[in-house]
Amino acid sequence: QLQVVESGGGLVQPGGSLRLSCLASGFSLDDYSIGWFRQAPGKEREGVSCITNTGGTNTYVDSVKGRFTISRDNAKNTVYLQMNSLKPEDTAVYYCAANRAYYCSGHQWSYKHWGQGTQVTVSS
Repeated sequence: QLQVVESGGGLVQPGGSLRLSCLASGFSLDDYSIGWFRQAPGKEREGVSCITNTGGTNTYVDSVKGRFTISRDNAKNTVYLQMNSLKPEDTAVYYCAANRAYYCSGHQWSYKHWGQGTQVTVSS
């Protein structure tokens, strides 16, 4: 069974940091690009960042550039999203998703395999 599972969310104060993990099973990250998406309360889901099998990246939300970093460890079948200097507007459910392609896409329809989501709440 091909699946991805997110972890690492939680409650953090503004300015704090979290590292989200996306563990893949049933397939090899060598053959997939992985995207991170988020959905804030009352808003549509948006693509945040993606990473290819070889480590190329794209970021689709200007407000997270310089604060969020996506990376992968293929040996561990895990993709990470390091989130620093968190702001209240980063509050959302964060999802990882797998795209069987060797390029990045910020469009959710490119991804067939989705995790359950992990809640990130940034509040003082």
